[in-house]
Amino acid sequence: MQRPKHRPLPDAMNEPINSERTVSSVVQASSTPEWRKLAYSFGSLGSALLAQAFSVYILFFYVDTLKGPAIAIGNVMFAYGIWNAINDPLFGLLSDRTRTRWGRRRPYIALGTLPLALAFCFLWRPPFGAAQPVPLVTYFALAVFVWDGLYTLVILNWTALFPEMFQSLPERSRVSGYRQMFSIIGLILGIALAPLIYETWGWPVMGLLFAVIGGGAIFVSLLGSRERMDRGRAETQPIGLIDSLKFTLVNRSFAFYVAGNFLINLAFTIVQAVLPFYTKYVLHLDKFQTSLLFLAVFGVAFVFMPIWARFTASRGARQAILTASLLFGVILWGFALSRGFLDALATGALAGAGLAGLMMLPDVLIADVIDEDQLRAGQRREGAYFGIQAFVIRLGISIESVLVTRILEAAGYDPEAAIQPDTALVALRLLMSGLPFVLLVLVAVAFWFYPLHGERLAAVRQALPGARVPAVRRG
Repeated sequence: MQRPKHRPLPDAMNEPINSERTVSSVVQASSTPEWRKLAYSFGSLGSALLAQAFSVYILFFYVDTLKGPAIAIGNVMFAYGIWNAINDPLFGLLSDRTRTRWGRRRPYIALGTLPLALAFCFLWRPPFGAAQPVPLVTYFALAVFVWDGLYTLVILNWTALFPEMFQSLPERSRVSGYRQMFSIIGLILGIALAPLIYETWGWPVMGLLFAVIGGGAIFVSLLGSRERMDRGRAETQPIGLIDSLKFTLVNRSFAFYVAGNFLINLAFTIVQAVLPFYTKYVLHLDKFQTSLLFLAVFGVAFVFMPIWARFTASRGARQAILTASLLFGVILWGFALSRGFLDALATGALAGAGLAGLMMLPDVLIADVIDEDQLRAGQRREGAYFGIQAFVIRLGISIESVLVTRILEAAGYDPEAAIQPDTALVALRLLMSGLPFVLLVLVAVAFWFYPLHGERLAAVRQALPGARVPAVRRG
């Protein structure tokens, strides 16, 4: 068997792009039952719950509760960040090259979920304490690396099923909405429920409970998961590592998509990281008011998921993400002007409407990119694309940490001071509004030049194996 070559797209796909409405006019021959969409999407609850509990509380547990050496724990987390960035593209390429009678993705999910749940449990029950710092740090390093490797292996493959299972724009919009609704539930549980559990029953019980809920949700998603064994890969030799990376990185559609998604995640992580400082020092909110602010943002986002799904199905994903990015960016300026809890609550609720679109739409867009890549490379390579995307997002998180701390330091922020100088307060307001606004305008610029929409996207969908084309609706 010969290695598949990088194929040029049909001429129709290189024509000028005019109508967004042609996107929804091409549908696939098969549709997915609603129960399968919901079951698959339920995995988002598990992935978000485990990830949020880990990212928010793991340092607090090992440094503040266990009194582990902070510098050593920080060094482990730095090494973990490198490992986290590397394993995503590597595991993605491994998944793409896997061939079994049960498929490429589902075996990793089925076999990896129980070890993932156990690894999460062991994060919160170390056999060592502050009196044994070297064994404690060693245990922490091993536990974190094993946990993250298993999380990547399971969740990356679960995510990679999305563009293969759901092929029409209405399906992808609907399922992406379901996924993000479950993700919001997991996010709220992972952040808000954890203190109630560990303060009452202890950290090991929290770890066990979250592992059962998270692992159970991922197992439920398997009931709704399926793989198409005939999607352009049955008789082809897997693409080599170098060629796979080359095909991915030179894809113009992916380049604009990943640039836009990187900026979305950078803007969101900046707001997320600065919000606790903003509520404490600028608005002087208590913990209950801060929790209400979080609930307002994510509660409204939850409600707006189906609205964005319908908007995307009718107007196209590119038009939807242009609208969502500018809407979210403009509303964030309300945080610069807020003078109290009610102002911030209103701004947060309005921001949730735009945030819902930014949470939902990247899944839809990258699925289209992968469809186009199948026509170029002769294979479906979800693993490579989701892996490289995850690497870029991790890079954004690292940049956010450096950017926020440097700006606050330059503005005179003092962690020991109960009242911050005016320069620090201005910096916090701008970090919540001005800087994210600039990033979100750049998001709109990236997706303005994103080429895969309108007639070009319709041509891609028409050329996919198993596609059927109804009469094109215009207007």
